[in-house]
Parts: sequence; structure tokens; C-alpha cells
Amino acid sequence: MKATFGEYIKKLRTDNGLTLTQLAFRLDLDSANLSKIENGKREFDEKRLTKLAIVFSLDIERLKIEYFGDQFAKKMYAYNCPTETLVVAEEKVNYLKNMNTK
Repeated sequence: MKATFGEYIKKLRTDNGLTLTQLAFRLDLDSANLSKIENGKREFDEKRLTKLAIVFSLDIERLKIEYFGDQFAKKMYAYNCPTETLVVAEEKVNYLKNMNTK
């Protein structure tokens, strides 16, 4: 997806006919904070990913991909990192997985 995670949430909300207040209540947020999240002025708390998945009947693993992909992209953009960084990150993830299986 080319949108930010906040824009993704806004699209989910509007496509499902929910108001800011309705979704905020379901996510245990106040509507002002949800508005800031949707507009990129505040980060979504990863602890609420499961609630978001439940509200919209989404696959939690797919939602994690969207969320963490957004987080990585923002960091890479902020520090002007080349896309090769993703290859190195994938190698490190595989290394960590192997370390934990020993």
C-alpha cells in the first residue's frame, strides 16, 4: 500500500461508515488522538493492532506488515537510507531467527 498507516486507518474507517468517535471508542482512544493518527501527526500504538484487526476483521499478520512496513519506511526516509537497508534488515532477521532456534 502506498498510503501511510494513518491514511490506511482512515480509509478503513470511512469505507466501513464509521465516524472518528465510533472508531476511537472501539480502539480505546479519544477522537482527537485518532484524528492526529490519521493525519500523520501522531503514531499509532502497536499495542492496538489486535483491536484494529478485530474491528475491521483483518488478518493480524497482514496488518503487522502494513504497520511495520510504514515504520521502517518512515525511519529510512528520515535518515535518507538506501533501499539496500531492507536487504540487510532481512539478513539480520534471519540471523536472529537462527540464533533463537539454537
